[in-house]
Order: sequence, then C-alpha cells, then structure tokens
Amino acid sequence: MPASPTPPSRIPLTRRARVALTAGAAALTLAAVAQPSAPSPDDGRGRPSAAAPSPGPGAEAAAETLCAPAGVLRKGGGKKASVSLCTSTGGPSLALSAPASCATAHGAVRACRTTGSWTARKDGKVVARGALPGSADYPGPGTYEITAQVRVRSTPAGVDVRGEVTAPLTLTQPLREPTHRIEVDRQELRPGRATTLTYTVYRDSEEGDGSGRFGVIGEEGSGIRLTTDDARCVNPLVGRHPSKKRLTHALDCALTDLQPGRPATVVVRATTADACSTVVSKLGYWMPRGQTFRTGGMVAGPAVGCRE
Repeated sequence: MPASPTPPSRIPLTRRARVALTAGAAALTLAAVAQPSAPSPDDGRGRPSAAAPSPGPGAEAAAETLCAPAGVLRKGGGKKASVSLCTSTGGPSLALSAPASCATAHGAVRACRTTGSWTARKDGKVVARGALPGSADYPGPGTYEITAQVRVRSTPAGVDVRGEVTAPLTLTQPLREPTHRIEVDRQELRPGRATTLTYTVYRDSEEGDGSGRFGVIGEEGSGIRLTTDDARCVNPLVGRHPSKKRLTHALDCALTDLQPGRPATVVVRATTADACSTVVSKLGYWMPRGQTFRTGGMVAGPAVGCRE
C-alpha cells in the first residue's frame, strides 16, 4: 500500500465527499515553450500567444517531457544555475520537475541537483502543490503559473544557490468522466471512542477490470487502531521476516469484484486514543493496457476529521 500522505486538516469534511481521478486524465500538452535563443510570440511573460488544439475525446497523448525556462539563479564569482520547469505527460498525474544546468565564470557547464517545492496557480488561485520532483492530481486544462522554491547544487562547479523560479504552462487535455470514487458515511471521530465507518467504493467505468487496492490510514503515532472483520483486508505487515509486526493505524484491502452498478462496501472500526487522529482513504487501480507502466491511477477518498 502506498505511503500515508500528510494528514489533512482536522476540520470535519462534508459528508459523502467525492473525489475521483480519471484514467488518462493527466495527459498534458504544452501549447508553446519559449526558448531563450528564439522566444516565441507571447505576452511579455513567456505565455504562449495561442494554445495548441486539444486532442479529441478518447484520444491518448503520447508520453513525453515538456519544459519551459523558469529563471537563472546567480552566485558570486560568475557561478550560476539555469533552471527549467518540466511536466511529464502520459501518466495518471501532473508531474513536475526542475532540471538545471550549472555554469562557472570560465563557461564550464556542469550537471547539478535540484530540490525544493512547487505551486501551481490558475487565475491567482492555488490548485496544486508538491515537492520537487513530485506530482499531484491533474487539475484540468488551462494556463497555470508554476512557481518553484528551489535549491540547486553542483559540487564540481562549486554552485549552491537558492531562489524562486516561475514559468507559465498551458495544459489542454480535458478532464474526463470519473472512473472510480469513494464515499464514507461518517465525517468525524472523537478521541477515546470507537467509531464505525462504512466505506463504499465505486467503479463507474466499463473500461479496465474489477481490481482495486483500497487503503484506510490513520495518523501514525496517534494511537488510533483500525480493525475490520472483512476478510479482504489486513493491517499491513512491516519489518523483515520472521517479523509479525503490523501497522494498526492502517488497513489494506484487496477488492476484486468492482463493477459498474456493483460497488464494494468495507466496514472499518476506528478506535482513537486520548489524542485525535484524522483518517484518510485511497484507492489504487489499473486500467486497460496493463503491460504499460504509465497507466492506472490513484483516487483520494474523503477524509474523516477528528474533533477534540
């Protein structure tokens, strides 16, 4: 089961919240990329003057990497790092990276390492963020201002710079109809109590198969215990054999009979300690072309909050 994400806010969420990720929705297209040597027509900030036509319904974009120059970070002695922001297409998410090249005063160009974080904004509103390199759910078509806080290092070149870089990226692949979704019948836990949570996992698409990896995860170290009588679920086993240690704050369920019109139901008992803990849920699945590694996806389900 994938690693637990950072716990969300403890403010209770709307009952039966729905979050869905569509197969192939993260296929992205960059309308134009401004090149330092021959800039394309833009609005003065590197924005393409016209968007490339989006693929038709059902079309799959080819896997590729698209980059835009994002800025140059300088250090004394003529040392500098030229940073680009890149997105990979053809996968189930919006993936961002920030490759860079480092140079010295003598003109020598060296490979360098980039770390940091990124934020995507549309019309001034934050729609996605993550670590570098990293990914998030595809936010849909539109022009996004990608801002990254980066640290670029190159030991051979003696470069170690920090700063902010930015570039506009225009994404054209439309969002598709949801294929999977998760619902839960409760919206809140209380410390020191046992609460029964009933999860319903839907597959709404006739594409793909009925298999899904469903996870329910509490906050590690909070003392929460997640249990179920469902034979499809286990508390994940950790450690080297012959260790029998299991993570009591998480459940891993193998669902094999998901079909449109026939959702799966998993009943979970969440027992909190004296401290609060939120509980998140997620679903991993694969879609057609199963021999291709860049298929499949993850659905983030509703989070159950906790009130002191």
